[in-house]
Amino acid sequence: MTETTKTHVILLSCGSFNPITKGHIHMFEKAREYLHKTGRFIVIGGIISPVHDSYGKPGLVPSRHRLNMCQLAVQSSDWIRVDPWECYQDTWQTTCSVLEHHRDLMKRVTGCILSNVNSPSTTPVIGQPQNTTSAICQNRNTVDKPTAIKLWGKMSESLGKICCVRPPAERFTFVDENANLGTAVRYEEIELRILLLCGSDLLESFCIPGLWNESDMEVIVGDFGIVVVPRDRADTERIMNHSSILRKYKDNIIVVKDDLNHPMSVVSSTKSRLALQHGDGHVVEYLCQPVIDYILQTQLYINASG
Repeated sequence: MTETTKTHVILLSCGSFNPITKGHIHMFEKAREYLHKTGRFIVIGGIISPVHDSYGKPGLVPSRHRLNMCQLAVQSSDWIRVDPWECYQDTWQTTCSVLEHHRDLMKRVTGCILSNVNSPSTTPVIGQPQNTTSAICQNRNTVDKPTAIKLWGKMSESLGKICCVRPPAERFTFVDENANLGTAVRYEEIELRILLLCGSDLLESFCIPGLWNESDMEVIVGDFGIVVVPRDRADTERIMNHSSILRKYKDNIIVVKDDLNHPMSVVSSTKSRLALQHGDGHVVEYLCQPVIDYILQTQLYINASG
């Protein structure tokens, strides 16, 4: 498959990130590597979306700290960014609503209809430039077709007007998504999808009766699709067989099967918090140094219990 016929993917990870760990970043890297190996996908970007403060999870530190730690964790990455939209809402948002927000956002930024797992690869392009300025990419010839790197780079420029892109330390700039973006950014003949990236623990939570709204699950798995990076040798086949919706949309779930025994697969925020509370030196194996420095500076988790 040529680059333009492959499905271009943006990986979106929702969660507490309390705090963000090396395991979270490893999950992004392994998912991208695995998707590229299939020969069917090009991962052009990753988005980390920390949960709203009102989520109500015990021990959840304020979002301003979690956003800052996430930003520090990805500061050297050229393809993963932190998005504060979820934290900046009036209340907690469902995973489904976060996915839909980013899908709608990408429609505005790219001028394209984003495909879901059931749509054809020849996804039509909608919208015309609002002025005479040439679109960033037009379908005139092969030379003009964007590479994955150019696509994410140009999209990030536009997303910078409505999301956060490498803000100064402890400062996040947020402009409403209805802000005037000027000329529509158009990418033709490219299939673009947003996939939910998660660990097998989130996948397993789909099997807990009453925890998830079934209509939301239908949208998340049926319309968007999921990339699962197994944690701690989890049996994803067994998990999927325990849910009728997961069984129904099994083809929309991509399980990253490489390197299942990697030490990062057992790293968690819970282990990291416990290590911090007990002064365990193993915390350096769980968290990147800028995040550890931030935690020590702000005294987060140090005196917490749980």
